[in-house]
Amino acid sequence: MIIIPAIDIIDGKVVRLSTGDFSTKKEYYNDPVDAAKLFNAAGLQRLHLVDLDGARNRKPQNLKVLYRIARATNLQIDFGGGITCKNDVKAIFDTGASQCTIGSLAVNNKELLQQWLNEFGSGKFLIGADVLDEEIKISGWLKETGISIFDFLQNMLEIGAEEVFCTDISMDGKLNGPSLNLYKRILDKFPGLKLIASGGVSGMQDLYRLQNAGCYGAIVGKAIYEGKISPEQLSNFENAC
Repeated sequence: MIIIPAIDIIDGKVVRLSTGDFSTKKEYYNDPVDAAKLFNAAGLQRLHLVDLDGARNRKPQNLKVLYRIARATNLQIDFGGGITCKNDVKAIFDTGASQCTIGSLAVNNKELLQQWLNEFGSGKFLIGADVLDEEIKISGWLKETGISIFDFLQNMLEIGAEEVFCTDISMDGKLNGPSLNLYKRILDKFPGLKLIASGGVSGMQDLYRLQNAGCYGAIVGKAIYEGKISPEQLSNFENAC
């Protein structure tokens, strides 16, 4: 199982939110490069870089942060937040990301996403499925869609998406454990899906549970910053998988 540490950015700083609520913002690093270097030094391979300013403004706002991290580390970075057009995608790849993270657009314009998958390669995109009560939410978790997670995933598989991460908003940032039952139900329905769990990881025991459930990977954020898990523990776990 792959492990992907997360860096969420607001105003150029590393922050974490609880259940997507911006009023719960807690800052951890003034410079995201410092956090990224720790992950890189521990031997982790990937990084989930979330431009929360971009998600709110519907336009990437922190490409300079991406640029600096890409040049200071050899992490494979997926970058997302506010991607709406092909120029955004090209800019993100040109700045140093290995993948673009697509969330809202996957719901709003599946046809455009399919064009990008065909043009750039499906492996260049990480699809985000943010859910509350099994319903997809978009626009920084602020807008309801009425679309079930299962219908959404069916649509993504039909257009050739490869990797999908699923965040249970009710669990995110609470350190109360991941949404194991939801992930098990998803994998029962889509056994070949490369499903990456996101939200709620509180300790190493959660990673073993996710691995046993059949998850392809896990995104870990607040548990690192709150000292529940060290980057070295995550790297050792990943290497042992």
